[in-house]
Amino acid sequence: MNAIATSSLTKFYGKSRGINDIDLTVAEGDSFGFIGPNGAGKSTTIRILTGLISQTSGAAKIFGRDAGKTDTLADIGYMPSEANFYHGMKVREVIKYSAQLRKRDCSKESARLCERLELDVNKKISELSLGNRKKVSIVCALQHKPRLCILDEPTSGLDPLMQREFYAILEERNAEGATIFLSSHILSEIQKYCKSAAVIREGKLLVCDRVENLVHTNAKKVMLSGISEPPKIDGIGKSEIDGNTVKFLYSGEPRVLLSALAPLPITDISITEPDLEEIFMHYYSRLPQ
Repeated sequence: MNAIATSSLTKFYGKSRGINDIDLTVAEGDSFGFIGPNGAGKSTTIRILTGLISQTSGAAKIFGRDAGKTDTLADIGYMPSEANFYHGMKVREVIKYSAQLRKRDCSKESARLCERLELDVNKKISELSLGNRKKVSIVCALQHKPRLCILDEPTSGLDPLMQREFYAILEERNAEGATIFLSSHILSEIQKYCKSAAVIREGKLLVCDRVENLVHTNAKKVMLSGISEPPKIDGIGKSEIDGNTVKFLYSGEPRVLLSALAPLPITDISITEPDLEEIFMHYYSRLPQ
């Protein structure tokens, strides 16, 4: 079964584009990264999946049921990109209130999460830093052990040690069968912790595949020393020029590249596999601005 399935999912805010014709599937038990810059449509998609807004057209389903319905929300743990709570409440009161909204006793699991995240439950929300408010949001999203965890930019504000502990918790949940749907700008995290990923730009889905397939495409990272501009051939993505060094991703035929380089005054050459961030920029540079 798919944990998430959308078909021609479209959202407009008046005449402004939100997302357009999104076909996305996330298998149950997957750990899925949703990649895109601000304004790409990530949060719009997530808000439809969690029932916070309605789509203009198309369909969105959670475990085969319409997104936003009461019976689907019980299976979701949602962490928004910005954590806002009642400032006058204490941390333990917010966490307990969140559990009561779901009509569940989550006290044992919430205590375990608070201990692992080093969260002081006796402090008021108004006394917390951004990172500690993020921790409260994590506990509220995960304490009921949801089948589907939808996390929008979850690690912003967390220090590196807490980021590592957070991902350790997610890996444990995923190993127990929970589906992880993670929106992030930090592509190294997606590459390290997610099995599949999708790239979205300007409301449209560019690519969706296993992370290992996205990284191991036919594109190669090329670095050339001794020249100040890339060769004029097809298959070259956006270039970076630093003095007499040129870097670019190349997705054409190797023999074409080698033929173009042969007459140039190159002093050094490096051809390696790109990482996910470079693949991300490659997909973006191939489309018109």
